[in-house]
Amino acid sequence: MISETLRNPLHQFEVRGKSALITGATGSFGRAVALTLGALGGNLTLAAGSSGKLEEVAEEVRSLGGKAVTICRRPDTLDDVEAMRDAALDAYGRLDQLVIASGYNKPGYIQDMPYEDWQAVMDANVRGAWLAAKAVGAHWIKNDVRGKMVMMSSVRGRHGNISGYTGYCASKGATDALTRVLATEWARYGITVNAIAPTVFRSNLTSWMFGDDELGRATAARSLSRIPLGRLGEVEDLMGMALYLLTDASAFCTGQVMYVDGGFTAG
Repeated sequence: MISETLRNPLHQFEVRGKSALITGATGSFGRAVALTLGALGGNLTLAAGSSGKLEEVAEEVRSLGGKAVTICRRPDTLDDVEAMRDAALDAYGRLDQLVIASGYNKPGYIQDMPYEDWQAVMDANVRGAWLAAKAVGAHWIKNDVRGKMVMMSSVRGRHGNISGYTGYCASKGATDALTRVLATEWARYGITVNAIAPTVFRSNLTSWMFGDDELGRATAARSLSRIPLGRLGEVEDLMGMALYLLTDASAFCTGQVMYVDGGFTAG
């Protein structure tokens, strides 16, 4: 007998009517995920620190046929992320997916880098993810929601970098570890937790690599030399992986760091 899934494989990728909260929604990755889900009929709650940019992304989502509400907050405190969660619940009556796309980087060699800069990177990339996971996960467990959580990591969680990345690499290593431990803790509730780990993509976060900064240009050139497919990533390259991890297609996939890196980690 042919199962219903095999009869209609694309049904596994259905997002219409589901509710997703995206932190860092005005960044390149967050926006790409928002447009992907919106184009397929998703109901989105977009969170970031700039109200103007948030509304721009929301309008793009609506133009594609999706629904979008916004909340101008960053995941700095538990109150912030609980407000994001509640905004999604108030708007749609449910919350099925969480995308943690907010992040920050400030390169600097450890001997020169102020402690405050290092801590700012760790707070944005680790504390914010932990808080968002805590607020949404608590709701899912209490209400028996088999949620889908996706964090944004990086190949730098696995590989070092000679360009002053003690903050960023450490934070993404922590992101990978948080992904794995939440996946194992929450598997009994039917919640899946995975991460997407890109190499260098053209984005707001990496714009410093494409200007006049000597360290940035050297970092971009060195990264490109390590990518077997011979090009840097574009945000569109993340859309398929995000859709997979946020839908029933990945029902048996949890605790994984999925590298979208043009072969960077293979060599």
